[in-house]
Amino acid sequence: MSAQEKYAATSAGQLGVQLATWAEHRFNLPDPDLPDLSYQNDPERAALEARQYWGIGERPIGNMIGFLESKGVRVLSLSEDTANVNAFSFWRDGKPYIFLNNFKTAESSIFDSAHELGHLLLHCKGDLRGDRLLEREADGFAGAFLMPANDVRARVDRPVTSDIIITVKKKWRVSAFALLHRLWRMKIVSTEHHYRSLCIDLSRRGYRSGEPVGVDREISTVWKQVFSSLWNEKITKDDVAKELNIPIDELEGLVANMTASGGRPLTRTLSVV
Repeated sequence: MSAQEKYAATSAGQLGVQLATWAEHRFNLPDPDLPDLSYQNDPERAALEARQYWGIGERPIGNMIGFLESKGVRVLSLSEDTANVNAFSFWRDGKPYIFLNNFKTAESSIFDSAHELGHLLLHCKGDLRGDRLLEREADGFAGAFLMPANDVRARVDRPVTSDIIITVKKKWRVSAFALLHRLWRMKIVSTEHHYRSLCIDLSRRGYRSGEPVGVDREISTVWKQVFSSLWNEKITKDDVAKELNIPIDELEGLVANMTASGGRPLTRTLSVV
């Protein structure tokens, strides 16, 4: 990251805490409900334990942002001036935060959110700066959490082809390369020649730089409800920005691509399903 991007990311973190704290004082947001898995050094096992803790079995997660918010994670956006920052997370005053770059593909943001969940669960008691091992652990957790091994084995036909990957990846809402890497780690794609040929073919089809056949972008359940409820009371984002004493574009950046207009009126008591 450049110094400017690092400053912008740090600023987003500070303003995000400010906005979330403001919302907590006015709405009944979900309390944090995350297990401490810092004792676990196997990302695959940690992902299984997290799913067992929340009682979600091995089914695909339909909305990762909504799921995180239902467990008390405060999820916010990063603006365009932090383009080289995929995501980051931290604990503050007992509350978990995740900031996502939502200018990437929907699949990338979903994987990034699971990656940051891995940090929050596995590395909640340590200093994360500059440790590539911790990044690999978070990646391993994300792959296993989003694509449980038994579910993958049951859904992916053999021999694996690019067409199969492109079709079945939508079940878990992940990128083609994320699924391919998971299949490689699980030895379902068992030879290096097979793995490389799939990489080449998927790249040729445009999946290295994007997702030509992609999924819908996830939106925040909490922030959609917060701003819908405020709008019903004739309170705008400009009003919120003035109360927080922050520029409106900074506030917009914190919820960019995470809210949608419309929907029925909502009360001040928020719940996430």
